[in-house]
Amino acid sequence: MSTVLKGYLRLARPANLPTAAADILAGIAIAGVLSNDFIGLEIVYKIIFLVFASVFLYAGGVVLNDVFDVNLDKVERPERPIPSGLIPLKSAALYGALLLILGIVLAYFSGFFSGIISMVLAFFIVLYDAFSKKDGFFGPLNMGLCRGLNLILGMSILGAFSQWWYAGIPLVYIFAITVISRGEVHGNNKNHIIWAGILYILVILAIVTIVMSKTDNIVQVIPFLALFAFLVFKPLIRAYNLNSPQNIKKAVIAGVLSLIVLDASLAVGFSVWWYGLLLLLLLPLSLLLSKLFAVT
Repeated sequence: MSTVLKGYLRLARPANLPTAAADILAGIAIAGVLSNDFIGLEIVYKIIFLVFASVFLYAGGVVLNDVFDVNLDKVERPERPIPSGLIPLKSAALYGALLLILGIVLAYFSGFFSGIISMVLAFFIVLYDAFSKKDGFFGPLNMGLCRGLNLILGMSILGAFSQWWYAGIPLVYIFAITVISRGEVHGNNKNHIIWAGILYILVILAIVTIVMSKTDNIVQVIPFLALFAFLVFKPLIRAYNLNSPQNIKKAVIAGVLSLIVLDASLAVGFSVWWYGLLLLLLLPLSLLLSKLFAVT
């Protein structure tokens, strides 16, 4: 693989992309697709379009994030593709814009409502990259909103999303992760870690409450939530005890990749246990890619 091609791949954060697909797969479970005895080819095509739409939207977002952060990265992360000179700034901007456009087009192939949601999602992605991430509150809120919209994008597969408010779960969760990441460069963010831990607990309780009130699948959800809690709290506690940038970064990475397990927990609540296990297969893929490409 050429150095330049690898640079473009690095910009897209390949390890994070399966987490975007997981949002969609959880969303279609919430929408009730798996409750049908037979899933026709039309639904299969829609699922494929939505998964790739989400992946491209996410990739475009992280590419443009590096475009807008180029001056900061020259100081804090000079090894990244743009500040190092490997990828020209204009080329990276065009690359990110094309990825976003492709994501929107693919979403429209799935359905009109999906296309509309993808456009709203793209708007908030750019809003975060260009403006809101600079604010300590609206930045994490904007990032969480993007994840919530991504879940709704999955729910839109049948042309309706009456349970849109479930998007509050990834919103709160990603808000927590973004708050933790504020100390990734300089450390010293114990208060942020405490708040993140509280938000993690609220997310777990929210899933338990929703599943118990809407379905009778709580027994099959518990193992997934237990795995999720282990994966996110272990590095979070370590980052609190030794509040170094390295440990904080590990807590952020664990939080991002564990979104797959969170999505699997939600999906199992509205489908069957084996579907959750299939969704979990995205986790080793993310972990493998995280050894090759940066997550944050």
